[in-house]
Amino acid sequence: MGLSRRTIIAFITFTIGCVFVAVMHYTLSQTFAEILLDKDSELGTYPFTIQNLQWVVFFVGMGDLFDRYLAGNEEARELGRAYLPTDERVVLRAQDLGGLYGKAKAHADAQERFLPRLIQRAILQFQSSRSIDQANTLLNSSLDLYLHEIDLRYTILRYISWVLPSLGFIGTVVGIALALAYAGVTDPQDPALLGNLTRKLAVAFNTTIVALLQAMILVFTMHVVQAREERALNRAGQYCVDNLINRLYEK
Repeated sequence: MGLSRRTIIAFITFTIGCVFVAVMHYTLSQTFAEILLDKDSELGTYPFTIQNLQWVVFFVGMGDLFDRYLAGNEEARELGRAYLPTDERVVLRAQDLGGLYGKAKAHADAQERFLPRLIQRAILQFQSSRSIDQANTLLNSSLDLYLHEIDLRYTILRYISWVLPSLGFIGTVVGIALALAYAGVTDPQDPALLGNLTRKLAVAFNTTIVALLQAMILVFTMHVVQAREERALNRAGQYCVDNLINRLYEK
């Protein structure tokens, strides 16, 4: 069994994140390298710093968003497959639905895409009950379930958007602890104490600044992509109502 597209994209974006960190290492000035990469890490663990971890996590999150963007495009393209007749003069009877059901089920991604699944469910319900109301009720229930399904697909992204500020806060706490440790072992009369301590505290807050900026970008993009995917589902539901439910003929 092959790897899923989501897993492949995660591997690719992980690699891109590492390459991006390496490019910044060689191209940024010393000041920006300290802010974005913690290049002169007090822990002496560079390049394994919290900032670099944040960049890799950020790119993995953006890769997951790209996967959801592609899924939204695929859902939107389903409306162009002409599963249902759109001629306003067409009336659908029970014996006409077998061909429409087979057409929706024959699609390669029929069990993944919302539109063919909605069509199959509504047709099966009408054929078993001969009730337009029950078919419409099932369609509405399915739309609610699929909306929840979309929301569940963003669980990892919501976790990443929470992890980034958390990593930034951890980096800040570690930086403050190191700055206080430095102040504790340095002669209070040293004229350079205040300047060095201030610089160390400033560096300590860089992780939080970077993390908040990354989280802002990720959350904004996530809302845009999720709204786009939900819009595709709404259009699929409207398509089924206009071209299936409203055309059913019940004796």
